[in-house]
Amino acid sequence: MINPIQKFQVRLLKIEEIDAAVDLLGRQLREHRVKTNLGNVRSVIERIVKDDRLGFVLVALEKNQRSVGIALGCAFLGIEHGGTSGWIEELYVLPEFRERGLGSLLIAEFIRVASAAIDLEIDSSHRRAASLYQRHGFTQLDRSRLSRRLGEAG
Repeated sequence: MINPIQKFQVRLLKIEEIDAAVDLLGRQLREHRVKTNLGNVRSVIERIVKDDRLGFVLVALEKNQRSVGIALGCAFLGIEHGGTSGWIEELYVLPEFRERGLGSLLIAEFIRVASAAIDLEIDSSHRRAASLYQRHGFTQLDRSRLSRRLGEAG
């Protein structure tokens, strides 16, 4: 296997690369059958890139500078970890670039850039993702996540 570090670069997203980031995250959301407005995706990315207190966005690039992967992290204050924590909101690699070590590169850089504890969620049936995170020291918690959109009945 070719060392992925030699073929790809992972770094913080630049403001002029937001279109590529929106495209990657739009692909991920479609792949997971999540319906959302890409204008909202753009707005979140722009806010994070402009204010690093909110988090950061990492991009994985081929040598020709084509964006092929992304990780979006949000920062929050949490009692459980005793201060600022990170949340891996999204991590996505284009299908044709999977199984080349890009997910691992993105996670390793996320860990390096993050200042404290990191939490995340994955679909319970996504075993490959669980294995990837476990290889990077993440552990399974005995919890269930619930969600409610505000403004909805119920």
